[in-house]
Amino acid sequence: MGREAHSDTGGGGRREGQSRHVPVMLQRCLDMLAPALTEPGAVVVDCTLGLGGHSEALLTHFPEARLVALDRDKEALRLSGERLAPFGDRATLVHAVYDELPEVLDRLGIPRVQGVLFDLGVSSMQLDEADRGFAYAQDAPLDMRMDQTTGISAAEVLNTYPPGELVRILRAYGEEKQAKRIVSAVVREREKEPFSNSARLVELIRDSLPQAAKRTGGNPAKRTFQALRIEVNGELSVLERAIPAAVKALAVGGRIAVLSYHSLEDRLVKQVFAAGAATTAPPGLPVVPERYQPRLKLLTRGAELPTEEEVAENRRAAPARLRGAQRIREDAE
Repeated sequence: MGREAHSDTGGGGRREGQSRHVPVMLQRCLDMLAPALTEPGAVVVDCTLGLGGHSEALLTHFPEARLVALDRDKEALRLSGERLAPFGDRATLVHAVYDELPEVLDRLGIPRVQGVLFDLGVSSMQLDEADRGFAYAQDAPLDMRMDQTTGISAAEVLNTYPPGELVRILRAYGEEKQAKRIVSAVVREREKEPFSNSARLVELIRDSLPQAAKRTGGNPAKRTFQALRIEVNGELSVLERAIPAAVKALAVGGRIAVLSYHSLEDRLVKQVFAAGAATTAPPGLPVVPERYQPRLKLLTRGAELPTEEEVAENRRAAPARLRGAQRIREDAE
């Protein structure tokens, strides 16, 4: 999942050349990680490889660094493998979901890393490949799996989940106020014929929403598609495990940068970073012992946003939120 010119909008549509895929907030991410990546042998992990834009920039800007890059999408690994081939054995590409980071590093014999980058959400490649079913602007099979070799598709979720569970997913993951209306229409329609393609779902959502709801916030299908994608790929539960694991993998002085694209992801990252940057001492101690001291220093005040210029050049950058932290001491034993 490595979002070059990413969005949650699912607009997709045309195939763009790789040169058009501009990684979101690229320079800011490089600047944030730079102090940790200048030493020879520094290891940086790109947890969301995608088309390899961030990885290529990391390898280019930090010539002494070694890269480990993860992606669950085999097609992304193939394409970015071609792109990163000139860097030879400085780049190690691994087919894995990013919560598997501890196992990946263990297999590679890497005890600690100096940098970690996450760029969450769907990659442009997935949005632009019509047959993947991420985009609502074109008719496609309702799949949405980032790794098409495993798991259940969006169509299976729509066709088999109980109504209450579908309402919960649309509300929690899509922040969809009209979840009940949409789900009752889905349940009615799936009894006539199971869902298989995106166009029918988009039409059903349009038909089931009140006029006022259709006039705000872009395509009315956007929130439902986002919710289905998060459910199909287990994105939030994976992220809940992945961010603490990445922090744990950092050497003292190491840095982590996380780009997220909706409030649920950003909130999760914020909570992990805030917990790491807080003292764990019982209240009232006159002197805080070492083991209770914060393990992280925050590198951003709140979440940083893309510049107006970047959003003008790359509409998919608009919802991006960047947070960073630096490891300042070991975990207490």
